[in-house]
Amino acid sequence: MSDRPRRLLAIVLVTSLLSFAAAASSSSSNATDFETLLCLKLHLASSPNSLLGSWVQNNSLPFCSWLGLTCNASRVVALDLENSGLDGQIPPCIANLILLSRIHFPGNLLSSHIPSQLGQLSRLTYLNLSSNSLTGSIPNTLSSTSLQVIDLGNNKLSGDIPESLGTLRNLSVLRLARNSLTGSIPLSLGSNSSNSLVSVILANNSLTGPIPSALAHSSSLQVLNLVRNNLEGEIPPALLNSTSLQRLALGWNNFSGSIPAVVPNFNSPLQSLILSVNSLAGTIPSTLGNFSSLRILLLAANSFKGSIPVSIAKIPNLQELDISYNILSGTIPFSIFNMSSLTYLSLAVNNFVGELPFDIGYTLPSIQTFILQQNKVGGKIPASLANATNFLSINLGANAFYGIIPSFGSLSNLEELILASNQLEAGDWSFLSSLANCTQLQVLSLGTNMMQGNLPSSVGSLATSLGALVLHANKMSGSIPPELGNLTNLSFLRMEQNQFAGDLPSTIGNLASLTYVDLSRNRLSGQIPSSIGKLRQLNNLFLQENNFSGPIPRTLGDCRSLITLNLSCNSFSESITRELFFLDSLSAGLDLSHNQLSGQIPREIGGLINIGPLNFSNNRLSGHIPTALGACIRLESLRLQGNLLDGGIPESFSNLRGIAEIDLSRNNLSGEIPNFFQSFNSLKLLNLSFNDLEGQMPQGGIFQNSSEVSVQGNSMLCSSSPMLQLPLCFASSRHRRTWRTLKITGISVAALALVCLSCVVFILLKRRSKRSKQSDQPSYTEMKSFSYADLAKATNGFSPDNLVGSGAYGSVYKGVLESEANGMIAVKVFKLDQLGAPKSFVAECEAFRNTRHHNLVRVISACSTWDNKGNDFKALIIEYMANGTLESWIYSETRRPLSLGSRVTIAVDMAAALDYLHNSCMPPIVHCDLKPSNVLLDDAMGARLSDFGLAKFLQSHDSSSTITSTSLAGPRGSIGYIAPDN
Repeated sequence: MSDRPRRLLAIVLVTSLLSFAAAASSSSSNATDFETLLCLKLHLASSPNSLLGSWVQNNSLPFCSWLGLTCNASRVVALDLENSGLDGQIPPCIANLILLSRIHFPGNLLSSHIPSQLGQLSRLTYLNLSSNSLTGSIPNTLSSTSLQVIDLGNNKLSGDIPESLGTLRNLSVLRLARNSLTGSIPLSLGSNSSNSLVSVILANNSLTGPIPSALAHSSSLQVLNLVRNNLEGEIPPALLNSTSLQRLALGWNNFSGSIPAVVPNFNSPLQSLILSVNSLAGTIPSTLGNFSSLRILLLAANSFKGSIPVSIAKIPNLQELDISYNILSGTIPFSIFNMSSLTYLSLAVNNFVGELPFDIGYTLPSIQTFILQQNKVGGKIPASLANATNFLSINLGANAFYGIIPSFGSLSNLEELILASNQLEAGDWSFLSSLANCTQLQVLSLGTNMMQGNLPSSVGSLATSLGALVLHANKMSGSIPPELGNLTNLSFLRMEQNQFAGDLPSTIGNLASLTYVDLSRNRLSGQIPSSIGKLRQLNNLFLQENNFSGPIPRTLGDCRSLITLNLSCNSFSESITRELFFLDSLSAGLDLSHNQLSGQIPREIGGLINIGPLNFSNNRLSGHIPTALGACIRLESLRLQGNLLDGGIPESFSNLRGIAEIDLSRNNLSGEIPNFFQSFNSLKLLNLSFNDLEGQMPQGGIFQNSSEVSVQGNSMLCSSSPMLQLPLCFASSRHRRTWRTLKITGISVAALALVCLSCVVFILLKRRSKRSKQSDQPSYTEMKSFSYADLAKATNGFSPDNLVGSGAYGSVYKGVLESEANGMIAVKVFKLDQLGAPKSFVAECEAFRNTRHHNLVRVISACSTWDNKGNDFKALIIEYMANGTLESWIYSETRRPLSLGSRVTIAVDMAAALDYLHNSCMPPIVHCDLKPSNVLLDDAMGARLSDFGLAKFLQSHDSSSTITSTSLAGPRGSIGYIAPDN
């Protein structure tokens, strides 16, 4: 065979071998991609409803026809699986698709880390894994790819942004917003891609540090969004002088300094500038007026001063302007109100003055939102506002507008109208009727104005979409219209501090969406309607300072979402509704104080396991404090003062270790103060004054600070240290035994002496009974007249420093009156909120009117008037006894013991007083409360009997009836003590 045929044969053989090898290689590569796709399906598609469910092996259908795949020459080059129900994690096997250039997986449920093996895909130019639940850090291996677009936004990524991303020469888009990234922006970002980088969005992270210089000087950058980070430093001037930047958003950071200067006559392409919520200061530069392409300018919540530059009004197509929450002042340039392109204008919370132009509604035809809240702008509200028919929101609150509110009925798209805190008037209320045409209205706020008269029934014709109605702090009167119940979507209602009267309409139960209701400080009366129980979503209910009466409705227990309930300062009566205590949602407060509630505190109170402040003070509650209160372990404040509670402080209070305030004063509590209060670290106020507590005061914890503890008016308390103005207790049991022995001996000797001197006493009694008929006390008609102001001045404003003592029905103050011989008086002020106190005052006045004896305390005068707040005031002005009460001498450890002679004299004086009351008064009087604390001692240690609040007048001797012990219908006097004259 010749050489030529051999060569031809060789060429044919080699070509055949190469073709076979290529075919074999192609078949092998196809198999690799196929296996990789099955691997992806295994790791990404646990749900049968995912798009990958259609990836099934089928000899008649090649894998390149599967949904979401793009192939080139039977090789996978793109994966597009947006919103495909993917879950699980991206497996490392994805790197086996070596020709892959595009990965598009947004809007799925992918979790775990981004595999570092993605760095092996050298041809990868596009990566979008946004809106998933990916965690961990961004792999720095991505710098080994050819990525042009990286979008990892809206995930849970953390850690620093890899510095290596800045080395991607062709990177044009970097979106990492809404993650938890920290650290600083890579310094290299923009340096190696200065001609390709178009968009950088790193918003809503926790990035710190300044803006890198390379990024600020990028000549191709069009979008830079860094809002809601912790970036700081000054804004680079290069950004505002950029010839390419169109959107710059740096708000909600810590940038400082001023807005950078702009090159004169520079025509910036900037369309959006957002610098709100930073620490920028200085003035707003007038050069911003040169930004002729601006559509959005947001400078709110900085510290800009000065006035609004007039040049801003020259921006021809500006749509949104927000310069609120700064320190700007002066008048608002009228040219601002001539910007016909404006749709959003907020000038709130500055110091602007002046008035609005009368034609504002014509010169701002496109306006949708106008916010002027909290400035000093005044005048009348221009009626032309109603001509800007695109309005969605008008907020003129907290200014100085006055006059009648104009009609806004032509604004059919209006959603929000806020005119609160001005000096506006309602006129004939026609404006309210016109608002019925605003069918999209959601918020109507007119509180703190000067609107008066009856709220018209047309309030019920407002849009059913209304969610908030605010009418508080006006001068509205009359009844609340029942038509209010037509506003079925109302969730927020404030009508407090008006003069509404009459019943609360039962139609309030129709407002099933209500979450907040405040009707306090009105004149509403009658009973709360039972329909209140239909408000199942109600969180806060404030009805205090009205004239509601009757029982608290049981249906309140159906308001299972209540967090706060305040019914204080009304006239509610009967017992506390037990159903309230099943509301375990109550946490922010339950206040029933200053009512006429009676009976015992229900033991179901322990069901308030989440309650913080609890106030039942100044009612007529009686019985023991329930031990179930100890189950309210989140209690922060407990106020039960001014009731008729008795018994001891429950041991279960030891569970209330987080409580800060306890006030149990002005009750009839007895027993000892529990020691566990010493260990309450949070307790800052403990008021146990004016009870019948006894024993030794605890010494630790709060008891070491006398300004935080009040125990006055508990005569049986003592202290081991000289604090809280208590008598000292004996230091040891040995001393106590010695004192007990001395007392027993003294009593025995006194008893013997009394027997020996009985004859002398009898003679003295006879002599004194004759002298007692000669009065040393002025007649009732001769008593001096005193006003409330006189007594307040005499007692230094009823100062606690002047308080001598307190009982169930009154408190006694010492004072000084120049009209008295020795200047000193005692004023007994009756506690008229206590049951029986008014009767006690009448009884004492009647007793003193009919008695004249030198062993009875001398009454100077009586006072029945009103105090400086208009409340009833009743008091007795009596002679001041310099040596206090017999009780203070018997139980004192600081005063010297009474001598035998003094004891006999006191006994004789009291016997003379009782003999006079029983045998010489017409009609006879039984004191009914004779005890050491009611025996007063003058400066000569003479005894005087006082406190006739429980005195009983018997029938006269010449009555046909016979006086018997049954005329005193049961025991009277102090609890646990029966008077010897009873």
